[in-house]
Amino acid sequence: MIKGKVRIDRRTKNLVKRLRPGEIPVILHEDIDEVAAYSLLEKKVKVVINCAKSFTGKFPAVGAKILLSHDVIIIDNLGEDVFNRIREGDIIEIKDDKIFLNGNYLCDAKYLSKEEFESFYQKSFKEMENLLENFIENTLEYAKKEKGFILGQFEIPDISTKIAGRHVLVVTRGSSFKKDIKAIKGYITEVKPVVIAVDGAADALLEEKIRPNIIIGDMDSVSEESLYKCDEIIVHSYPNGYAPGLKKVEALGLTAKTIACPGTSEDVALLLAYEKGAELIVSVGSHSSMLDFLEKGRKGMSSTFLVRLKIGSKLVDARGVSKLYTEKVSFKYIGVLLFSALIPILAILMITPPFQYFFYLIQLKLRVILR
Repeated sequence: MIKGKVRIDRRTKNLVKRLRPGEIPVILHEDIDEVAAYSLLEKKVKVVINCAKSFTGKFPAVGAKILLSHDVIIIDNLGEDVFNRIREGDIIEIKDDKIFLNGNYLCDAKYLSKEEFESFYQKSFKEMENLLENFIENTLEYAKKEKGFILGQFEIPDISTKIAGRHVLVVTRGSSFKKDIKAIKGYITEVKPVVIAVDGAADALLEEKIRPNIIIGDMDSVSEESLYKCDEIIVHSYPNGYAPGLKKVEALGLTAKTIACPGTSEDVALLLAYEKGAELIVSVGSHSSMLDFLEKGRKGMSSTFLVRLKIGSKLVDARGVSKLYTEKVSFKYIGVLLFSALIPILAILMITPPFQYFFYLIQLKLRVILR
């Protein structure tokens, strides 16, 4: 039997901020993505109740695979009606194949097994060619419509942070972004780039004691603490100027600039750095593949294609840099290090009178023995 207090939210990235060990997350997340899966694992979940399909088979989303590989129980596809009957703070009990809410029967439990998932997962690869073709067509079609995004048809606001001639680090909540932040901390300490966080990535930076200079996005997943601690806030609004995130910022007594344009907030952050004269733009957690965008519910990547086309060689994509090395230290290197440390110690001892006398006695003793 599993029993715990409920944390419930339609957006997994908002839920994990409130989730505590021992509590049961109830989500409505179709095709769980990698970032969501790892954020749940960080909260040490034992079970996840998903009222949507954790894996639809439309494309090889890896979130459910990650959870199952860490022995997390997934109760799957319970339906939106069940989701609407559950409230934050309710107590859920899972007894075999039955789920009870506050002591009353709620519904049957539908478990997603590793075997069932693997079967669907392998089949999803067969659809990749059709998916890729549609994805390319959507990307090119919207690129024609959104080309004004990089041709100066959208106004970039003035900012107080000096970017011209400096390195700029743009951090987004993407694959392995937390590990990558740790991997480049030496670069951040040495070069001191301007740090631009895209929405909730600001919270991850603060966890590593890195304060973002600028936060840009629709403000749906960034904490109040991060907003208070950054230097500047830029709200990414719809092309018509509607900016729901501005209300959140103003409610905190803070001020923000807005930028109204199509595309993702990540694209806007990269374009901002480029237009303000960055010498080099380093991107962490970027979304640049078809699967990245499908997991976000996007059927194309037109704005990303256009922005990368424009900024060209100024962009260094550091996504996955943490995979280039491991932090394991070989015993061979430890031995060499210890031996190197002993050399100066022995040299000092050899010229110290008491130890010179000691070594002289040992030398005499050896001569007697050898005779």
